[in-house]
Amino acid sequence: MLFLDEPSRGVDIGARGQIHQAIRELADNGVGTIVISSDVEELALLCDRIVVMREGEVSGELIGDEISEARIIELSYATDDLPTPQPEGAA
Repeated sequence: MLFLDEPSRGVDIGARGQIHQAIRELADNGVGTIVISSDVEELALLCDRIVVMREGEVSGELIGDEISEARIIELSYATDDLPTPQPEGAA
């Protein structure tokens, strides 16, 4: 099991690509990897499953094709205290 916290923070673009490639190779070879990152692009590229937390609570989970930068951001800022948007013309 490999735990990575902000694995590419502060590195140049070339090193970032090499780090990402190494992480994917490890995962593809059966090494369990957990990536903790504030970089949604990095998460979308590396992860097969994402659990998004907000204020210490799980706000959602994305698996496979559900994963996108937009969905990660949406879950990161989701609030239960706001009304659910209704389609135009709905009462």
